[in-house]
Amino acid sequence: MESMKDKEGVVITATELKQNLGKYLDFVEEQNDVVITKNGSKIARLTPYVTDIEQYFIVRENALDYQYGGKKVSYEEFIEISEKSTLRMEFINGEIYLLASPNIGHQEILARLYLTFNDYFKGNKCRVFFAPFDVHFKKNNIKEPDVMQPDLLVACDLEGNVTEKGRYMGTPALVIEIISDSSRSKDMITKLDTYRLSGVREYWIIDPKQESIMVYVFTDHEIDSVKSYEKAADAKSQVFNGLSVNVDALFLELLSP
Repeated sequence: MESMKDKEGVVITATELKQNLGKYLDFVEEQNDVVITKNGSKIARLTPYVTDIEQYFIVRENALDYQYGGKKVSYEEFIEISEKSTLRMEFINGEIYLLASPNIGHQEILARLYLTFNDYFKGNKCRVFFAPFDVHFKKNNIKEPDVMQPDLLVACDLEGNVTEKGRYMGTPALVIEIISDSSRSKDMITKLDTYRLSGVREYWIIDPKQESIMVYVFTDHEIDSVKSYEKAADAKSQVFNGLSVNVDALFLELLSP
């Protein structure tokens, strides 16, 4: 009898298990569950072995997702939560978002961008910062700010906008997000709106999957222009004359996650 799948995993009969034990042990080793049935009823489950420490982190992560992920709080409550937590989190439209650890390809792209941008702004009053770095975005006509961690940002208003605790409270002139499948919608819609409404002048979206760069320019809280740059092109800033990134060079020989 052939196996079938349901939401609990692959479902097989006890007879099938006896006849193909090695096959299903390999299947479980690849982090899959196997549910065994007898006379049409589910009687047992084979699951991947999890050590005590792995189990601890799984339970902890699920608990934190339940406690914080998607929770609606005020700006003041978020500040209190974030200051007491070691988690990376963002606060957008009154909701808390937990941030996953970036993969190796993301970090390699970020490093290349930082080197290019830092070299361009050397000797300039503008400074380049990269995540994790909280920025409090004060949106036009909206009381509560959003708190986000752009992958990379250019701050030209540091004077008078750094608190005694060393926190930046200004508005970046340029921000960059390196998107993934899980963050695509948030980066291209939700974050775009926050950056537009808060007075950011330029927003770059780096898409490793499509190997492309989109550059949005905002004027008076509205989209002034948007350009897409793909292979063999140089993505150019419309705000900072001469600042550009070659698309091919940015994605050349990236390490796979």
